[in-house]
Amino acid sequence: LFLATLTYDTLRFEYEDFPETKEPVWILGRKYSVFTEKEEILLDVTSRLWFTYRKNFPAIGGTGPTSDTGWGCMLRCGQMIFAQALVCRHLGRDWRWIKGKRQMDNYFNVLNAFIDKKDSYYSIHQIAQMGVGEGKSIGQWYGPNTVAQVLKKLATFDTWSSLAVHIAMDNTVVMEEIRRLCQSNLPCAGAAACPALESDLLYNGYPEEPGLRDRLVLWKPLVLLIPLRLGLTEINEAYIETLKHCFMMPQSLGVIGGKPNSAHYFIGYVGEELIYLDPHTTQPAVEPGDSGCLPDDSFHCQHPPCRMSIAELDPSIAVGFFCNTEADFNDWCQQIKKLALVRGALPMFELVERQPSHFSNPDVLNLTPDSSDADRLERFFDSEDEDFEILSL
Repeated sequence: LFLATLTYDTLRFEYEDFPETKEPVWILGRKYSVFTEKEEILLDVTSRLWFTYRKNFPAIGGTGPTSDTGWGCMLRCGQMIFAQALVCRHLGRDWRWIKGKRQMDNYFNVLNAFIDKKDSYYSIHQIAQMGVGEGKSIGQWYGPNTVAQVLKKLATFDTWSSLAVHIAMDNTVVMEEIRRLCQSNLPCAGAAACPALESDLLYNGYPEEPGLRDRLVLWKPLVLLIPLRLGLTEINEAYIETLKHCFMMPQSLGVIGGKPNSAHYFIGYVGEELIYLDPHTTQPAVEPGDSGCLPDDSFHCQHPPCRMSIAELDPSIAVGFFCNTEADFNDWCQQIKKLALVRGALPMFELVERQPSHFSNPDVLNLTPDSSDADRLERFFDSEDEDFEILSL
């Protein structure tokens, strides 16, 4: 706490920016009091990885854009929600970033997975180029569902994190599908098909452990992304209470969405306001220093976070959760079931044990990342992105 106080001494004059309220502040499953825990709130927010527009990075695809200003905000929000999953996976939810303090190697491994260069797992380069398969040309604006689909495909190459990524379509989370995905002890589909996978670059300098592929994993850590539409042109008030509850769950990864064509990464709420990180700042691309160490200050938002009224939220969002263990997933299911009983809270999605018969294809999960069937299904389910863009006309 002493360190945290030192870190934020320079920001004391900005504290008034946070409302003096008895309402609790919720940040990704953690509850805080504005009166007694301001430093802790700011330290938690600052510790999230903050990805913004960048300029002067290597051209995407060799000849494409060298900046994502004006078009990359949803891609950056996708990076932020996924980075939070990697932080939980490799560093834990309690991990904190303190300016000037030496960080562990795993922190830099996570950060390197998002750096603006073609060989980082989740770089703007990888997301933009993988999006071409989703029908999005490089430089075109994404909706929450498109970025979720692209990140799912990219995660298959991240053998270091070995995540099970599930995107629950049709407003329905099928427990059986998730268990099948997380309990699969085969290497990720599609990973072996990538010849470049043997390159050390893809491991971000983190060598693959011997026998890693052969070891049976009982439960792969789950990243669950749920694209939703919570109203036609504005959010239906009946969903607001449920949305708030999502930020209270310890499994929360937050929400990506925003205002029409202007995406934000929502990490919590206080009263009737959402707390978010905003990607709409253009910073120069970062190069490793002379020592090979990455200067990381610009990847942490070191001022009080932005806030906006929940009522202003565009209805097209994606909600994220991270379940490191099977017990985490079972606990999450119990919380969702309890939430269905809260008065005045309309469920945002349905939780079912088995695949409902009206689903298009019971085996979507088992398709490899480059399967044309998967692409066709994802495009079929991708209509909310088009709505998201049309709203700004």
